[in-house]
Amino acid sequence: MIEARPQPQDAPAPSLAEDMAALIRARVTGGTLRPGQRLSEARLAADLEISRNTLREVFRLLTREGILRHEPNRGVFVATPSMASILDIYRVRRLIEVPALAQAWPGHAAVARMRTAVARAEALHQGSDWQGVGSANMEFHSAVVALTDSPRLIAFFTQIVAELRLAFGLLDSPELLHRPYITRNAEILARLEAGDPPGAARLLDDYLNQSERTVLEAFARLG
Repeated sequence: MIEARPQPQDAPAPSLAEDMAALIRARVTGGTLRPGQRLSEARLAADLEISRNTLREVFRLLTREGILRHEPNRGVFVATPSMASILDIYRVRRLIEVPALAQAWPGHAAVARMRTAVARAEALHQGSDWQGVGSANMEFHSAVVALTDSPRLIAFFTQIVAELRLAFGLLDSPELLHRPYITRNAEILARLEAGDPPGAARLLDDYLNQSERTVLEAFARLG
């Protein structure tokens, strides 16, 4: 009988590393962590109440996803998207979100999530909380993907949302990006609830084209 090789005593449990990676990913999605921000290993390990070994595994996971980047002798930073990565993010969004909406059932439970996200964005808009509006926008689009009932697509889109938020972080004025899409999301939702998923998908396709242009123009201004 072959005995299993013992694991090093301080090896991080994969489930814990994945849980902590999800938490950091959520901070990126929520706009708490910004593109180019340096992450202090000691401070973050203490904040998350995990060992440095576990945190290094978390860093490896998120670096592989493109959410963090490691610079030798400098440390770990929140990634700054390139123009190529922005183009790829929107290409993936069109491939996932537009068909998801075109084939959606208007009575799906995720439609209620879309409705809640629209209402939340409208309320946050009244207080000019544009970062909050951005988070509500991300929730709306995550709900669109949830219409597929595909755990794999939903999990993959969670990573895309984090990368997308980094792209949004390049904008000097988040209001410029998010204000028009409060109304657009409401229009997409209304079309879906009226029983016209293909029409909602066409609105979403136009939305994504405009959003991509806005983000790329902001990126170009960074020079």
